[in-house]
Amino acid sequence: MTNWKPLYLAAGMALLGAGCSRPSPEPESKAATPAASSAFRLYVTNEVSGDMTVIDSATYAVLATVPLGKRPRGIHPSPDRKTIYVALSGSPIAGPGVDESTLPPPDKSADGIGVFDVAQNKVVRIIKGGSDPENFDVSPDGTQLYISNEDDSAVSVVDIASGAVVKSAKVGGEPEGVKVTPDGKLVYVTSEEAGTVSILDPVAGKILKTFKVGHRPRSVAFFPDGSKAYLNAENDGSVVLVDTAKQKMIDTISLGKPGVIKPMAVLLSPDASKLYVSTGRGHQVFTVDTATNKVVSSVEVGARPWGIALSPMERLSTPPTVLPTIFPSSTSRPIP
Repeated sequence: MTNWKPLYLAAGMALLGAGCSRPSPEPESKAATPAASSAFRLYVTNEVSGDMTVIDSATYAVLATVPLGKRPRGIHPSPDRKTIYVALSGSPIAGPGVDESTLPPPDKSADGIGVFDVAQNKVVRIIKGGSDPENFDVSPDGTQLYISNEDDSAVSVVDIASGAVVKSAKVGGEPEGVKVTPDGKLVYVTSEEAGTVSILDPVAGKILKTFKVGHRPRSVAFFPDGSKAYLNAENDGSVVLVDTAKQKMIDTISLGKPGVIKPMAVLLSPDASKLYVSTGRGHQVFTVDTATNKVVSSVEVGARPWGIALSPMERLSTPPTVLPTIFPSSTSRPIP
């Protein structure tokens, strides 16, 4: 019998069980909700159109498209799965190398973290989370958000109940990836511009250390015991392995030619035996054996796979430009 383990990829994606995520009809949605199965839902943010697509994972039918705000990017659920948080930004979209002086001024009133109530199927609140929030993580107890502020080279600690920024610290330029360590005590924040990761003590609101990890890191995946972590190095065509106790790189895993293969997101299987890596313009998802740190397979998944998520049945999903590609991770095509 085939052991199906699908991955889900998108610019931003969250997975929730149907028991706490069945969309209810809302006048704000752009289309009526079709009949839904009892399967879990996929929630995919759409940066250009400013909304979120809700997908039935059993039928892959679009159940709803819900307005969020400007440039929705990072997306994460609350620990109780009743709420989805989404990073919103009023800064204009600008790719690498764009002269920002030619762009319109940012709309700072649009910056914040959208609070999406799963039962009501709508945004019920906007939390101010510092300037130009791109991504974030949620504290294990669900009381705080740790937010990367891209245009301010900072990380903000936000109290969810009050909606107040309680701590802020400077990090490297263009921070993006934010990940809480498994013990909940520290937060890793990547800097695309500086090629570094900064370690935040969220209680003290201070950066404990910053070190190099490769060019344009965006994503962090910790081993369950917190002893090691993988980070992407987009412009190097590689993934790096970090020893968290020594707080330094200990290995580099090449995935392909830099500039052609562009690692974006990293995700570990629940048992940490496999690392999955999306590659953006490289059009592929790679599988790495974590025991050997060798690439064991890759599969074509469409245009610009970015974010990546693992379903409750351990299926991989990666959203390309339009809608997610969903495939069994156990059937990845071997690398030539």
